Amino acid sequence: MTTPLITARDLTIRRGDHVILDHVNVEIRAGEIVTVVGPNGSGKSTFLRALIGAIRPSSGSIERAPGLRIGYVPQKLAIDHSLPLTVRRFLELPHRIGRTRANQVLAQAGAEALADRQMVDLSGGQFQRVLLARALLEQPRLLLLDEATQGLDQPGAAAFYRRIEEVRREIGCAIVMVSHDLHVVMAASDRVICLNGHICCEGTPAIVADAPEYRALFGTGTKGALALYRHEHTHDHDHDHGPEHGSDPHHHHSPDPASEDAQI
Repeated sequence: MTTPLITARDLTIRRGDHVILDHVNVEIRAGEIVTVVGPNGSGKSTFLRALIGAIRPSSGSIERAPGLRIGYVPQKLAIDHSLPLTVRRFLELPHRIGRTRANQVLAQAGAEALADRQMVDLSGGQFQRVLLARALLEQPRLLLLDEATQGLDQPGAAAFYRRIEEVRREIGCAIVMVSHDLHVVMAASDRVICLNGHICCEGTPAIVADAPEYRALFGTGTKGALALYRHEHTHDHDHDHGPEHGSDPHHHHSPDPASEDAQI
């Protein structure tokens, strides 16, 4: 087993008398995609902020691999609408990075056509891809995303998660995503952590979707989506005639990555 990139041991965070996270133990290893799900107020964003060092644990510890580079994509970022700021200039704040590097990270984020656009004119999905590009500037070994698709519709969210999978393939970083998009994010993950102040359950998406603790929080709605995802991605493809499932009228296609906000 490789040494974890980051390890939380008995991580406990309190705010006054309120315990937000209670003895959370998590290891994140190189190259894996881990999704943290849980109801509102379950401590998901607090957990992510603790991983990047923005919140100090009340007790327990967080250990990071030496020299670990972390990229972070927030839920949202407010831009003053009166401020003229192109995407390329935004990437260069506070340090100039050069046109070549800017174009490289924009391409990795699927936003190469946006370099000269004004930040305030971007759609929700385009804006999040630019934030992803900014997070990739330091060539992170660990990429953290906090509800990065909040406000996007399902096709836009699905397209964004596919881009995240491509980023993992291209640069080999581990990814931790906090999300409420159960219907798409579960299938994009190697491992799912269900958090509700403590870790209720964790494992592969299929294992977590069947766990009683998960069902108590979310019901059984996600299981069908997982079955659909597995159906779409386990058949063989005939490059001349498409998937070898024939003309099955019950076969559905995932949202097109080029749809909605992905058209950039």
